[in-house]
Amino acid sequence: QVQLVESGGGLVQAGGSLRLSCAASTSRYSMGWFRQAPGKEREFVAAITWSGRITNYTESVKGRFAISRDNAKNALYLQMNSLKPEDTAVYYCAAGLSLIARMTGDYWGQGTQVTVSS
Repeated sequence: QVQLVESGGGLVQAGGSLRLSCAASTSRYSMGWFRQAPGKEREFVAAITWSGRITNYTESVKGRFAISRDNAKNALYLQMNSLKPEDTAVYYCAAGLSLIARMTGDYWGQGTQVTVSS
């Protein structure tokens, strides 16, 4: 079992920035960020392979968000810039095998709320 704990969410004005962190009990999986807005299904945001060499982003966040990881710290990050009200959601950290190809994870955190005001 993999434990994942997100942090860094909060309330920010449109155009602002936030950095999400995810503390993991292991770094041996591909990892990613997903989000779920009220009344909507959970959607993929960004993912990164174990080595960090390959990343993938959903189109709506390209150029604004950056995913990274530090395997020495078992940590995953999501730097979010130029935030928009439509980025408001609960953000979940996920880990799993072939996460990028499958677009889903095997292990999930509890989520952290991100609210962007207009």
